[in-house]
Amino acid sequence: MNIIIPMAGRGSRLRPHTLTVPKPLVPVAGKPIVERLVEDIVRTAHQGVDNIVFVTGQFGEDVERDLIAVAERLGAKGHIRYQEQPLGTAHAILCGQDFLEGPVVVAFADTLFRANFTIDPEADGVLFCQKIEDPSAFGVVVTDDTGTIIDYVEKPQEWVGDLAMIGMYAFKDGARLRKELQHLIDHNIARGGEYQLPDALRHMTQDGVKFIPGEVSEWMDCGNKAVTVETNARMLSILEEEGRLDAVPASARVVDSVILQPCHLGKGVVVERSVVGPHVTLGAGTVVRDARIQNALVAGDSLVQHVVIDGAMVGAHAAWHGTPEDASLGDYSTLGNPRS
Repeated sequence: MNIIIPMAGRGSRLRPHTLTVPKPLVPVAGKPIVERLVEDIVRTAHQGVDNIVFVTGQFGEDVERDLIAVAERLGAKGHIRYQEQPLGTAHAILCGQDFLEGPVVVAFADTLFRANFTIDPEADGVLFCQKIEDPSAFGVVVTDDTGTIIDYVEKPQEWVGDLAMIGMYAFKDGARLRKELQHLIDHNIARGGEYQLPDALRHMTQDGVKFIPGEVSEWMDCGNKAVTVETNARMLSILEEEGRLDAVPASARVVDSVILQPCHLGKGVVVERSVVGPHVTLGAGTVVRDARIQNALVAGDSLVQHVVIDGAMVGAHAAWHGTPEDASLGDYSTLGNPRS
């Protein structure tokens, strides 16, 4: 099986954190969003994963090495393909066309999921969906009495159903998908200058391809600071419930402090005279002194001291001194005045 991860967007709603790193590489519960995503796919796919293809923009060699390493840690071969222009979801997937063969999972690296990625043997593919109270901002699938998908409606203003597509798809025949995506390009079937996956899915459905909605037990957004902090908290809780929460590393130093689980402490973290947790991620090398932190994400090599934090997100190499706020502090930023 192959996995294709379109991730060429920079994630403008998560700025300032995405000014220095692409959104899929922002860490959640100690690992980049994209690593959490592919890790769960591999863990629940019930078949071997041969290749993981990351469709990116020009993010640089360091980012590409990190992505290849993610694939290798999961026992697969990693590949980088480029989407040079933002020409839509169908175009993004087609950028990985040399891996659209056999069973393929496509997952956009915007959100995290908990789902079973096994394809029903009676179906040609599974389009993972979530029930939404107000589906008017989403692409919605319409099903018949047997649960088979028969139509796709983008941002419906009238009720057609509440099953919203959330950017994750499993296909039994990647080559057929490739053919349909190429058909959109060849015949310039576009909306607002972009080639969209639902148009290919609709044509396949009309041609007798059977898709069914897939059940998602968890859907965790990482679109902006507030929901990313919430996702970090939920992921830490899930890892604790499943017995997969990392222990405090031996290289961390906790002095006169309390760690309220679930938390993730990276290598070399120092916590002095502080209370950390619950639901806190501290990146490697971060120092926390005389502080109270909960429901927060702090990236690596940062300094947080003399402050009470709840619901904040702090970038790498940042410093936060004695200014209690609900803030979103980017990489290499400083908030407040240092105190001895």
